[in-house]
Amino acid sequence: IMPKLREIRRYLRRSGWGMFRNTDHEYYTKVLPDGTTLYTKLSHGEGEIPPRVWKQMLKQMGITQEDFNAGL
Repeated sequence: IMPKLREIRRYLRRSGWGMFRNTDHEYYTKVLPDGTTLYTKLSHGEGEIPPRVWKQMLKQMGITQEDFNAGL
């Protein structure tokens, strides 16, 4: 089951990500302790994301599906 956009927003808030722009998409960033900056973006809306997009987002966020589930 693919997560809904609201679940991803909740995960991002709980995991220390901050929104830095809200235009055509919502853009989020997170700075890791080693100084690495991660970026991801979300579409506006509330539906589920396609599997291919979700896989790409997990990679951008530097997490696994299990990490995401644990952070909800």
